[in-house]
Amino acid sequence: MKKVKLLRNIFLIIFIVWIIMLLKQEMNINQYKNEIEVLASKIETLEDELNQNKQDLKQKEENNQSLEYIEQVAREKLGMYLQNERVYIDSNR
Repeated sequence: MKKVKLLRNIFLIIFIVWIIMLLKQEMNINQYKNEIEVLASKIETLEDELNQNKQDLKQKEENNQSLEYIEQVAREKLGMYLQNERVYIDSNR
């Protein structure tokens, strides 16, 4: 009789420990799922930013290749002007 009671208690303890382990694993799984969702959201945000930056760079590249931009840089940064163009300098500056 004592052996049966002892075995029953041992099985009960093993069952309780097993249940506790399962609950802890379930909690860990839920925590990892939440972390995955947060990281997936961050990845999506960064991909959106990357795409926006790519579009901005493409637009800048197109602008840099335009004749108007090239002329503007030549005038402002290189001090170049068109042939037969008169340049007036404001002496009040």
